[in-house]
Amino acid sequence: MKFLDSIKNHFEESIQVKRLTFNHCAPTIEQAVDIMVKSFKDGKKLLLCGNGGSAADAQHIAAEFVIRLSHELDRPALPAIALTTDTSVLTAGSNDLGYELVFARQVEALGQSGDVFLGITTSGNSPNILRAAEMARKKGMATIGFLGNDGGRGKSLFDAPIVVPSVNVQHIQEAHITIGHIIVELVEKTLFAAK
Repeated sequence: MKFLDSIKNHFEESIQVKRLTFNHCAPTIEQAVDIMVKSFKDGKKLLLCGNGGSAADAQHIAAEFVIRLSHELDRPALPAIALTTDTSVLTAGSNDLGYELVFARQVEALGQSGDVFLGITTSGNSPNILRAAEMARKKGMATIGFLGNDGGRGKSLFDAPIVVPSVNVQHIQEAHITIGHIIVELVEKTLFAAK
């Protein structure tokens, strides 16, 4: 197999990033779970956003909360909204206000005190994610960041900055969706598993 070495290397690098992520991020992931559990218990909602692959991750995680992750739990829907899905809002906001404000404007409209904002940026420096986090704080929302590398400028804007220790965007994204699944699973179990 002519690609076997490349395939093996990708898997090994991804596994190593996930090991490092566990070692560096487990307490902050647990903090993010606690933040979300409290918010959902209080009848609040989750707003999520990202760019590119991170936009897809935001939508993926929102779907897991609204529908469910575990098919073993028959649970009610949890209120989660990906801010990346309304093309009219995205294009009007980008055209009229500029792309840096496209998510902040939605947080301003939809966010309330006690809600949670989850921003996903592999660099930690995406201006539109950082502006949305600033707006979330202004609205009295808790903030969680899925970040990469050293966390970038975003590290200081999130109550729970989960910084994947890698500079490889692919592996950061792979770790982000794993973290998202872990959080959804733990939130579901905490709120709905039989005691």
